[in-house]
Amino acid sequence: MSKGFRIGYGYDVHPLGPGRKLILGGVEIPHSKGLVGHSDSDVLVHAVCDALLGAMGEGDLGRHYPSSDPKYKGISSLKLLEDVMSKLKVRGYRVGNIDTVIVAQAPRLGPHLAAMQKIMAEAAGVLPESVNVKVKSGEGLDAVGHEEGMIAHAVCLIEPA
Repeated sequence: MSKGFRIGYGYDVHPLGPGRKLILGGVEIPHSKGLVGHSDSDVLVHAVCDALLGAMGEGDLGRHYPSSDPKYKGISSLKLLEDVMSKLKVRGYRVGNIDTVIVAQAPRLGPHLAAMQKIMAEAAGVLPESVNVKVKSGEGLDAVGHEEGMIAHAVCLIEPA
């Protein structure tokens, strides 16, 4: 792998369903539905992990932490991010910055963005100003707009340590 700057892009989507906690960026957010999946289904942290793995040329989250493996059932996605960060460090890289977008119709996420930024920065071992979290609504369109799911996008820059 070249030792220059590298960019990674991550994307994730999960359906919303009853009986689950809504966890985004490591923050539990009060809502009548939660994201459905094998782990805690934190769509935002999953997108960040995919961006970092992509920047390293290491595939995606499913390659390293498959949903077919029972040891990842219900796991905190922050644990996965911490493990991805250890892979990054072993390869001699550090995070330059991470920029993210959550696409969700409800609930209102603005009041939780600073906490998401802080918690993800801690898990990634970087300063909070190295992580940016934005939110866009579904504008009432498609599955996100109808509150059937959420999407997250992430881009990152990694640089030699």
